[in-house]
Amino acid sequence: MTYYIHADKFFLENRTENGGYLAVEDNGKFGFYYPESQKPTGKIVDYLGKWVAPGYVDTHIHGSLREDTMKSDWEGINKISKGLLSAGVTSWMPTTITAASSTLTKICEMFAAHKGEEDGAKIQGIHFEGPFFTEEHAGAENPKYMIDPDINEFNKWLKASDGMLKKISMAPERKGSPEFIREAVKEGIVVALGHSSASFDEAVAGVEAGASMFTHTYNGMPDPSHHTPTISNAAMALNNVTDELICDGHHVQPAMVRALINAVGPEHIALITDCMEAGMMPDGDYMLGELPVYVKDGMARLKDGDNLAGSILQLKDGVKNVVDWNIVTPEKAVMMASYVPAKSAHLLEQCGSIKPDKPADFLILNPAMTLQETYLNGVSRYQAE
Repeated sequence: MTYYIHADKFFLENRTENGGYLAVEDNGKFGFYYPESQKPTGKIVDYLGKWVAPGYVDTHIHGSLREDTMKSDWEGINKISKGLLSAGVTSWMPTTITAASSTLTKICEMFAAHKGEEDGAKIQGIHFEGPFFTEEHAGAENPKYMIDPDINEFNKWLKASDGMLKKISMAPERKGSPEFIREAVKEGIVVALGHSSASFDEAVAGVEAGASMFTHTYNGMPDPSHHTPTISNAAMALNNVTDELICDGHHVQPAMVRALINAVGPEHIALITDCMEAGMMPDGDYMLGELPVYVKDGMARLKDGDNLAGSILQLKDGVKNVVDWNIVTPEKAVMMASYVPAKSAHLLEQCGSIKPDKPADFLILNPAMTLQETYLNGVSRYQAE
């Protein structure tokens, strides 16, 4: 049965409206939005004092709840999917890290075998973070598996994934990168640049070949320079690219978050978490791939070398942070966690906005930007205590 959500504010795809009613149809899809003056007849679910936002889309996340894309079986992956509903995430891209080719193939095969079986946040595709990276900016990735890009190798993984592999992060200065990027993009793959020592010119060459994103901007790359510009400068300066950004206050300081958003505009920022298995878990010892990690004071760091090792951020908190830091309005913060990441990963038909005939995946927010409730296909699946 079609019902109508009544709330104080609606973050729709192309505008934000105060008050009104949003139709959720009996097929689990959105219907029309009606202004306050056009009260529909039918069942009305009242959320007075609350705001309605599209479900968030995390296109770069490794794990949570002691589960991880690199090590978990399907039951563990499904556990992440269900847990993500409490983070406001209704769609996600399980993200690998650099590993042996055979390991990556097995992960692709697992996701292909269980396509569409997840019971929580929807798996919209796989994101390969590596293995075509540069050792100097390995971060928490294992350098021993880093190799030059190879389209034939990539196509083996793509085939094993049954088309679920949709995005790859890579270093544009590695041998053969422009040629690889050109071919991958022809196959519909989204290419992001990161974990790289690239100069500005090398990054530009990658973008001109077809790369359209920068991976967790500023992290895993040399700092911006006003004398010898780097890949970080490219992320700030190029047109029509999307910059991933981790807004936990540790990976990138708020002043630099503001600088990047001011430089490219919020419509080119995809908020991500880069969350690893320690997400939603207490401080202590964890793993990221084959590397031991410890979590303390809101940060995950490698035991050997003390590099940041992914995050324990929940996307709902990244959204709240950019508002609390007075960098963007709630409208723009929601957009950077839903519409922009969905668009950047070619997922807008399935998720990322409130629009008629799209799946009714949406959030009930408090005006303080905290999460109250998560709906999936028009059904309430998580309520904050």
